[in-house]
Amino acid sequence: MRTVEQEIGRGDETAPVEMLASLFEARGWPFEYVNEDEISAEIKGSWTTYQFQAIWRTEDHVLQLLCLPDVRVPEDKRADVYEALALINEQLWLGHFDVWSNGSVLLFRHGLMLGDDGLLSPNQAQCIIEAALDECDRFYPVFQFILWGDKSPAEALAAALVDAVGEA
Repeated sequence: MRTVEQEIGRGDETAPVEMLASLFEARGWPFEYVNEDEISAEIKGSWTTYQFQAIWRTEDHVLQLLCLPDVRVPEDKRADVYEALALINEQLWLGHFDVWSNGSVLLFRHGLMLGDDGLLSPNQAQCIIEAALDECDRFYPVFQFILWGDKSPAEALAAALVDAVGEA
């Protein structure tokens, strides 16, 4: 089994946007540089294709990762989605879900503080992308149950997080 370092062809830490580009390229995920401090990629999840954006803030040594599942929240469902966000976010250790005020777009956001050198390792790159993807996949059904199934936030969360027992 290949390590992430072997997979992306890098064993050392490097600039965050470059490291993410190497990871995206190795996985065959379409990506583009927005500018030297920002990259955008599309990653297929279990439920949908997610738009990832990573923005490097040199002055703060912070890499901000945004994952957008292409879910727009209509005005009449906003209160229920905000309640669901509160229930979901209290379960998360890293990152949080939010509704972008410009366009009512659902997103997952996480900021990673890097050291003074501002470098990202291959393992860190893999971990932050996989964590965001896992959380988006885990909670995507909650939002679908609210938006399309007219479930309450508590019902949607309970229905989405039911673990299968046994084997099929």
